[in-house]
Amino acid sequence: MPAPVRVPSSAGRGGPLRPGLPRLRTVLTVAGTALVVQRALRRRIRRSPLWPLPALEQPISGQGREAARRSARANGLDGDPAQPAPGRPATLRLRVAERTGVADGVVALRLEGERLPAWEPGAHLDLVLPSGAVRQYSLCGEPADAVRADGGSYTLAVRLIEDGRGGSREVHEALRAGMTVEVRGPRNRFPLEDHHAYLFVAGGIGITPILPMVRQAEAEGVPWRLVYAGRSRASMPFLAEVEKLAGGAAGGGERLTVVTEDVDGRPDLAAALADAPPHAAVYCCGPEPLMDAVAALLPDGPAGLTLHTERFAPAAGPAGDAAGASDDVAFAVELRRTGRTVTVPAGTSALRAIREQALPDLAYSCEEGFCGTCQQRVLAGEVDHRDELLTDAERDDSLLICVSRAKRGSGLVLDL
Repeated sequence: MPAPVRVPSSAGRGGPLRPGLPRLRTVLTVAGTALVVQRALRRRIRRSPLWPLPALEQPISGQGREAARRSARANGLDGDPAQPAPGRPATLRLRVAERTGVADGVVALRLEGERLPAWEPGAHLDLVLPSGAVRQYSLCGEPADAVRADGGSYTLAVRLIEDGRGGSREVHEALRAGMTVEVRGPRNRFPLEDHHAYLFVAGGIGITPILPMVRQAEAEGVPWRLVYAGRSRASMPFLAEVEKLAGGAAGGGERLTVVTEDVDGRPDLAAALADAPPHAAVYCCGPEPLMDAVAALLPDGPAGLTLHTERFAPAAGPAGDAAGASDDVAFAVELRRTGRTVTVPAGTSALRAIREQALPDLAYSCEEGFCGTCQQRVLAGEVDHRDELLTDAERDDSLLICVSRAKRGSGLVLDL
C-alpha cells in the first residue's frame, strides 16, 4: 500500500500551492507500487500454470521405475511409482543436441526434448549419467528456450573437477552430441526473489545459476552489480556475455567487476559489499571459501543486506570435515513400518546401512545432502542435521538419511 502523500503548507509563501504537484507525486507512487506488484504476479504465474493455486514442490525419485516399484512394495506403499505422484516429475529423456567448450575445462550441453517443464533463474537439473551416477547442475540458458513451440531445450555447463567424485569427468569424456540422457527436474532451491537491487557474486563455474538472474534483472530494469572471479579469463565461462550485459565493460565498470587470480589476486569482497545499496539482495555461488567469506562480511555492509547462496556440497560436520566423520558414533535406526532395526556403524551413512540391511531399493540420488530424494520422516529421536537443504520447519520432523545422523547417545525411529 503506498504511503500517504504529505502536502506541504502554503502559508507564508505568498500564493496558493500548485495543485499539480501532490497529484504527480501520488501518480508516481502508485505507478511504482503497481510495477512491483506486476513483476510479482508475472513471476508467480510463470512459476505455476495453476496460479493462483500454490506451486507444488518437486522432489525427485532416485532410482529407476522397477527399483521404485520394489521399494514401494517393501515399504508397504500402494500405487505405481512409474506414474509420478502430484509434484513428482517423471524422468525426462533428452537428446544432447550440442556440446560446446565455453572456457578452459568447461563444456556446455544443450539438451533437447518436447513439452519440457518451465523453469526460473536459480533452478537446476539432476543429470543421470551413463554409469547411473546422479549429479546436480544449474540451468544457465534462457528459460524461454524450454517452452518453444518447435521443441524445448535446457542448457547446463560442467567444469572438469580433476579430484572430484568422477561425475564431471564422465560428462566430459562420455557425453557426446546425439546421445540420449535422463534428467529429473527442474527444481529450484535458489530462486531469484523480488528486490529493488541486486549484488551478484560468482566464482568460476558458480556463474551458471547467476547468469540467468543477471539476464532477468537486466530485462526487468532492476539495478544490479556483479563481481565475477576466476583463476584466469580463459577459465571463466560466459564472460563475454556477462560483459555485454554490463554494457561492454571489459573487467570493470559500474556494474561489473571481473577479478582474475593470475592478474588481480583475490576479489575485494568487503569493498563490493560496502558499495551495495541498503536492503539489496546478495546472491552468491562459487567455491565454499568464497561463500563463507561473503557470509562473514555481510554484517559489516550496508543495512538490511540479505544473503542467498546455493551449495552443491555436503555441509560441514561438527568436526569441520565434509561429513563430520571424526565425530561419528554408531547408532540404531528403527524402521517402524518395516519392523526392523538397523545398526548404523561409525563412518557409514544411515542411507547405506538401511539399504544394505533392510531396504536395498530405497530411493536416493546425490548422497551429499542437497537433492532431497532421501528425506524421511522422523517419529522419535534427536537428529544431528548435516544438510544445507531442509528448512527449520522440515527439520522438526524429518532428515536426509544420506548425511544426517542421530545425536550422540540417541537412536532414531523412522517412518519406513
